Amino acid sequence: MGRQWLLAKREVASLKKSQATTKFIREITIAARHGGADPSTNSRLAAALEKARKESVPKDAIERAISKGAGTGGDKTALEHVTFEGYAPHKVPVIVEVFTDNNNRTAPEIRVLFKKGQLGAPGGNKFLFDHVGIVEAHTTSNADIEEAAIEAGANEVEILTHAQNDDIPEGVLGARFTTDRTNTHAVAKWLSENGWTVVTSELGHVPKNFPTLTPEQAAEVGAFLQALDDHDDVHRVWAAIK
Repeated sequence: MGRQWLLAKREVASLKKSQATTKFIREITIAARHGGADPSTNSRLAAALEKARKESVPKDAIERAISKGAGTGGDKTALEHVTFEGYAPHKVPVIVEVFTDNNNRTAPEIRVLFKKGQLGAPGGNKFLFDHVGIVEAHTTSNADIEEAAIEAGANEVEILTHAQNDDIPEGVLGARFTTDRTNTHAVAKWLSENGWTVVTSELGHVPKNFPTLTPEQAAEVGAFLQALDDHDDVHRVWAAIK
């Protein structure tokens, strides 16, 4: 008696690991679906595989996800890509990308999560974001990130820390490279061939402006975004918050 909390703690940890594994598998499936099953020509898949292996996702699960995404496996379940546009509390623009095999189930659940914000604002809010290619990577060398961006063919670059992305180890140089959508793979390929470890290579939505928030408001927005991200079918949450 008195130690039931240990079991509860283990159950919570197990649930979080299961949810994380589900998201890794989905990312691999989607990457293979959009870019093919060969990681040497599909930088998004290569980055997804690196993350999955780092988190000890089983090899057979990874192989099934690749086969499913590439359409070569026995599982023909289709994943529908659905985008929700709306606002977090305090009018922070949000774009939520969902991949689901049952949107009749997922859509109402997302609407419930948006009860503290605003879903489906008239006209949408994609115009508040730039749709670009995003490559995040790190290196142990003393690289000049501006020079690396030029050589790789990226449009912009900024320092990326472990606090911003926990796939960036502490004590190394991390950077986020932004590029034209069609140039995403080329940027990731150059970086991986020149001493960088690529952890993200995908298309994304970068906010054009960021609302000014108090610390209390930012915390409320953060809790809202975390609730969205925790949903099993949510793939990415893009928000105008620093």
